Amino acid sequence: MRRDTTVTALRPADHVIVDADGVEHGYDRLLLATGSRPRTLPGFDGPGVHMLRTLDNALVLREKLTEGSRVVIVGSGWIGCEVASAARAHVTMVDPVPLPLRNVLGDRVGSVFRDLHADHGVTLRLGVRARGTRADGRAVLLEDGGELPADVVVVGAGAVPRTELAEAAGLDLAAGGIAVDAALRTSAPDVYAAGDVAAHDHPRHEGRVRVEHWSNAKDQGTHVAGNLLGGHDAYGADPYFFSDQYDLGCEYRGLADPAHDELVLRGDPDSREFLAFWLRDGRVTAALNVNLWDHGDALTALVGTRARVSARQLAEADLNTLTTAGAADRR
Repeated sequence: MRRDTTVTALRPADHVIVDADGVEHGYDRLLLATGSRPRTLPGFDGPGVHMLRTLDNALVLREKLTEGSRVVIVGSGWIGCEVASAARAHVTMVDPVPLPLRNVLGDRVGSVFRDLHADHGVTLRLGVRARGTRADGRAVLLEDGGELPADVVVVGAGAVPRTELAEAAGLDLAAGGIAVDAALRTSAPDVYAAGDVAAHDHPRHEGRVRVEHWSNAKDQGTHVAGNLLGGHDAYGADPYFFSDQYDLGCEYRGLADPAHDELVLRGDPDSREFLAFWLRDGRVTAALNVNLWDHGDALTALVGTRARVSARQLAEADLNTLTTAGAADRR
C-alpha cells in the first residue's frame, strides 16, 4: 500500500506505471479507478464558493449552512437538490434547465421535485443561467442581469472523469470516460477501469454506460477483482441510486432515456407516493419508487429481466406476476 504517491505515467506496452519521483512499478494487471472531480464553472472561484465531493467538503459546508444564511445553489441535479433539502437556511436554486433532475427523470417526474422544493421554501430560478459571483463573493450574478444575495454559494454542476493518465497512455476514450468492454477491460492489454471513469460496453444497455453513483463504483470494484485475478466475466448489474430529500425518499434502477422512453406512472405523483416506469419497445428500461418501499425486488426484476409488458399492465397488474412473466420471456 503506497499512500501519498502520485502516478504520473502509464506505459501499457511495458506493463509499467511511473510515480512522481520517477520510480517505475511493474504490474501484471492494472486497475484504473481514478474517479472524477467536481465540474468547475467560470466565474465561480471566489470566496464563499463551495463544492461537494469529499468528506472534508461536506464538513466545511455543514458549518456554513446555518439558520438565516442565504444559500445560492448553482445546479438542480442530485447534488443541488440534496444540499437544498439539508440546508437550514434561505435557499435559492439556479439552473438553465426548466426543471430539477429533468435530464434523468424527464418533465413529469421532474415537476414533482420542483414542487417538493418550492413547498419547502426554496426559491427556484430555473431557466436562468448564473454567470459567476460578484467580486466580493456576496452575490451570484445572473445572465439576465439579476443578482442573488449570497452568504454561501454551492456549485453542483456535475463531475469530470479523471482520464488524463489513460489519455496520455493512448487508451481509447468514450462517453467522457475510459472505454471498457463488458468485462471492464480497456483497450490496453491487462488494464481495467471501474467506477466513475469507466465507459462500459454494458451487455444490456445501448451504447456506452458511464455511471457516477457510489453503488456503481462499489459493485464494479467487487466484480473487476475477479477479472484481475484471471476471470473474464461481464459486468451486468443495472445502475442503482437512491436519494432522500425532506420527507421524500426514492430509489432508481436501470437507465432510461426520458426524452424518448414511454413514462408509465402507478399511483399519484402529486401525493409523492408512486412508482414510475420507463418503457422502450415494450420493455422496462428503468423504474423509480417514491415513498413506497414494498416493491424493490419486483422493480429490480422488471428492469433486470427487461420484462416485456404493456403500460396498462405496469399501471394495474400485480408486479410480482409481471416479473415471473418477464423472466420466462427472457428464457
